[in-house]
Amino acid sequence: MTASSNKTAIVTGSSRGIGAAIARRLAADGFNLVINYAGRAADAARVVNEIESAGGQAIAIQADVSNVSEVTAMFDQTEQTYGGIDVIINNAGVMQPGLVPLADIDDAWFDRLFSINVKGTFNTLRLAATRLRQGGRIVNFSSSVIGLALPGYAAYGATKAAVEMMTNIFAKELRGREITVNAVAPGPTATDLFLNGKTPEQIAGMAKLAPLERLGSPDDIAGVVSFLVGPDGTWVNGQTIRANGGMV
Repeated sequence: MTASSNKTAIVTGSSRGIGAAIARRLAADGFNLVINYAGRAADAARVVNEIESAGGQAIAIQADVSNVSEVTAMFDQTEQTYGGIDVIINNAGVMQPGLVPLADIDDAWFDRLFSINVKGTFNTLRLAATRLRQGGRIVNFSSSVIGLALPGYAAYGATKAAVEMMTNIFAKELRGREITVNAVAPGPTATDLFLNGKTPEQIAGMAKLAPLERLGSPDDIAGVVSFLVGPDGTWVNGQTIRANGGMV
């Protein structure tokens, strides 16, 4: 284990996809990990097993991030297990299947998008204000859809714009705590969340948008997060990092 093995990171929505890649990377960097999941217990257990098999420390905790009492319980259990919390990665999020024009988004999907993407991030940030240890790190998740302004992403993009604003302001509100607050805004990334509901032609077209001419991988994004929460990311604060291969 590295010198940072006594530090603990919570990664929300880390039972698969980008969240799982981040959890594995931070465990390799020496952090104790909390694998948060809403409903995929078997997937979360698999990530824990992968981390432990590689010599790391990890536990899985179920919590719906949109429910503040469940988030509070997750913080409590993390502190009881590891003694404190140093890093929070607000990765949990949802996206409506396919490309849906604003006029066609129903109330149920609108409410679900804002409940998880915005309120879920808000819930962990509010607790972090008093419970994250001095010198901690917070990484929220936005999306490069904001820069692209792609039709079909109006409500989803609006949730991520809210996350970016909270990121910038919260970094200032934590003055004196030596805590950095940043956001990562991936471009199209090869995960189930992105691929769901899209045709092969749509996926191929989006892969060509970046000068690097491919979709991102979860490991691409995990590397950016590793930098932000590691020793070399100390002076980056209140920023949104566009990790999209030069797409925008």
